[in-house]
Amino acid sequence: MTTSEGRRGNGAHTPRALFICGSLNQTTQLHAIARKLPEVDASFSPFYGERYVTWMRRLGLLENTIGGHKLRNRCLRYLERNGLAIDVDGERGGYELIVTGTDVVLPYNANGAPIVVVQEGILDPNGVAWPLVSRLPKRVPRWLVGTAATGLSNKYQRFCVASEGYRELFVSRGAPPSRVVSTGIPNFDDCASFKRHDFPERDYVLVCTSDARETYKWHNRKRFIARALHIAGTRKVIFKLHPNENFARARRELERYAPNAKVYIDGPIEAMIANCSTLVTEWSSVAFVGIALGKEVFSSHPMSELRRLLPEQNRSAARRIADVCREVLGLDGVRSAHEMEAAE
Repeated sequence: MTTSEGRRGNGAHTPRALFICGSLNQTTQLHAIARKLPEVDASFSPFYGERYVTWMRRLGLLENTIGGHKLRNRCLRYLERNGLAIDVDGERGGYELIVTGTDVVLPYNANGAPIVVVQEGILDPNGVAWPLVSRLPKRVPRWLVGTAATGLSNKYQRFCVASEGYRELFVSRGAPPSRVVSTGIPNFDDCASFKRHDFPERDYVLVCTSDARETYKWHNRKRFIARALHIAGTRKVIFKLHPNENFARARRELERYAPNAKVYIDGPIEAMIANCSTLVTEWSSVAFVGIALGKEVFSSHPMSELRRLLPEQNRSAARRIADVCREVLGLDGVRSAHEMEAAE
């Protein structure tokens, strides 16, 4: 969607919306939502936040996070490849709506524009700073506990979440009930579609590694590999490396501790999950894909909790979130995405 595609031809005012992206998962989800909002003049930016985030990035303190140069550049390449209107850090201003994949850090130049937050996926473990952050979320930097602090800012008009289970979780943590909406999230609302692919491997134990070390969390890779191999037993093992981790280091570790395993750096992770018999991960959202597809799943999260939180498989999350954006913008005279689709 270019800027011109969001304009209405009847002379009516066209609301301007800024979609603040981040990881590839966040970016593709927000792109999917924008496609369902043709009546909005949409611009996109890589992730940014308060001014100290910019200073930290310039000092090289945010690399391997969505605030660093590496992931910002990856996001920009996606936006350019898809021909989207780009406004880096929202510098042009004048937006009537901000849609973002996180409220852990919010944009310094929101200037009172209403904010719609879209849940990215699974949450980080609470961590040692959680008691302090959860009690004082407006005084203590929420990023100290990563995505565990999602929903705690109370500065959004709507927070669109993956499932009713997640809505209950966020409300129990202090999110205002009237602002949290269970819509599903675009990249996880139709896991059955991942069965349609041409990935050749079959019947293996898939082990998805994490970027915990790259994002400054504790992680024992040797122990994780040993656990995965124990689960696999004599079965074939495939390791899929996280796109944000140090590939050279990860390969060295796997050559040492799992020399018979096959290793993928790139590849369609959803198709890999669809073809595996068992999925092993730690804190990753891919566990939801495995559960939705009926796989045997091992995760560091309790399985009963993951099943309760499983994203809605409604195949309509982007449309539902687009309708939430219309509500926030007050576009009462514009047909909703549900109505437009029914009329087609």
